[in-house]
Amino acid sequence: MPKAQETILELDLNALTHNYNYLKSKLKPETKFLAVVKAFAYGSDSEIIATHLQSLEVDYFAVAYTKEGVNLRDAGITKPILVLHPQVANFKTIIERCLEPSLYSPRILKEFVKTAEQEKQNDYPVHIKFNTGLNRLGFWHNDVDFISSQLESTTAIKVKSLFSHLAASEDEKERDFTLIQIEDFNKISNDFESKMGYKPWLHMCNTSGVINYPQAHFDMVRCGIGLYGFGNSAKEDKNLKPMASLKSIISQIHLIEKDESVGYNRAYKAKGFEKTATIPIGHADGVSRSYGNENGYVIVNGQKAPIIGNVCMDMIMINITNIDCKEGDEVIVFDDNFKASDLAESANTISYEILTAISQRVSRVVSK
Repeated sequence: MPKAQETILELDLNALTHNYNYLKSKLKPETKFLAVVKAFAYGSDSEIIATHLQSLEVDYFAVAYTKEGVNLRDAGITKPILVLHPQVANFKTIIERCLEPSLYSPRILKEFVKTAEQEKQNDYPVHIKFNTGLNRLGFWHNDVDFISSQLESTTAIKVKSLFSHLAASEDEKERDFTLIQIEDFNKISNDFESKMGYKPWLHMCNTSGVINYPQAHFDMVRCGIGLYGFGNSAKEDKNLKPMASLKSIISQIHLIEKDESVGYNRAYKAKGFEKTATIPIGHADGVSRSYGNENGYVIVNGQKAPIIGNVCMDMIMINITNIDCKEGDEVIVFDDNFKASDLAESANTISYEILTAISQRVSRVVSK
């Protein structure tokens, strides 16, 4: 790719293909692969990513909200799409656009059955979520009787899958807890099958689960962060390729003297004769204020340049005193060498937050 001439998010589809193939290599041939493309495909571009993954024959997609699924349908995505957190207000749209809801509570189940019956549906595919320890969304094991009674009283819906979510699959110290979750989910699925007379697909594993718990791959796995280039350890990160690179340029260079200040509230004062650069990216673009005051840095011509002063809405200022550079030079916020996980570490956060915070006003550029 040519050097950046403005703030861009560069998307490497070859890296995406590599990550998909690597994660698939961990599975049995018959295990289905669900790609999680919620939150603009983890801050990248859900339409570009889903279109590419569909060309790779991914089996399923998942989004958080109905609107995300509608956008994918409008973009030409024809594969099944699971909506992980549907709202009652959107149930009719879900059916109209052939999306598949996660039903996670008695209220949500009853309301979707009601809507499906009103829309004269028959065996509409739904997914039942069970809570095995994350305590976020999901039915409990003792709800199986209630669920089966509701299903037996209608022909409008049919359960396509049962699923749950591992709470700490990346943490070896929580292995015992994870194994209990897997055991509980097996009991739930067996109980459901005995009461309903059929066994839906089962899925439980996220990226870390795929890597660490092959016994829980079941019929399908759900991968998000791994597709975008991040595993659950430094060792696994080496097997994956970061798909997104956030780049900008130097807009202006200033020469300042000792005690001159930089930015709002005069948060930074020069310790001597210094050279600073202003970059057209700020907290409105996803660079958190927490990176200001030398907590974070960017890369200019291969060298680290600390972010100085408070991060502005549209700009950051960096210290380039010992860096040979000029106005118009490229600046790397993160890429495949200086990773988003490295930037996250400097602010005590995680790569997920860095990636998903990138504003939609940042231009997306595809690298194939």
